[in-house]
Amino acid sequence: MSATPCKHGPLLLVEDDEAFVHVLSRSLQKHGFSVFPAGTVDDALALARTIRPAYVLLDLNLGGQSGLKLIAPILEAMPDARLVVLTGYASIATAVNAVKLGAVEYLTKPARIGLIVSTLLGKDEGAEQDVAPEEWLTVKSLEWEYLQRALAENGGNISATARALKMHRRTLQRKLGKKRPQDREP
Repeated sequence: MSATPCKHGPLLLVEDDEAFVHVLSRSLQKHGFSVFPAGTVDDALALARTIRPAYVLLDLNLGGQSGLKLIAPILEAMPDARLVVLTGYASIATAVNAVKLGAVEYLTKPARIGLIVSTLLGKDEGAEQDVAPEEWLTVKSLEWEYLQRALAENGGNISATARALKMHRRTLQRKLGKKRPQDREP
């Protein structure tokens, strides 16, 4: 795979789910972003001061800490950065708070990569652009990421994870034994 040159500038990806970071980073790099991941509030603040990102993609749940408290310090240090919240824990209250604090948009997972890129760039998704609209994460990729996250939240205990997911333990073991799926269907 050839690397796409960075044409949009540095992007700070604040997300604690390593599998999701891997998948999303690769997709964003293909669209011309130089991606710098951070998994904690402290790492995000330190990295933001170092790389001075033009774009920030922020998850709201960072290991039990709220990503909302990152918005003000990041935008204070980089007032021109476009900060977009991308979260799986969406609510109207947090969306309103995020926008009041300075986020330009609030997206819920799963979101198409085209929507994420166009939002970061401040483009209307329907406008002419270099983002392919059909680039969704596959269902297999999303399932794999979800299972990995659930397993991590249960301390790697397959039996506890299976109970939490209301799934048979052997079925979960079989699904976890498979390799990470590709981002796109062949």
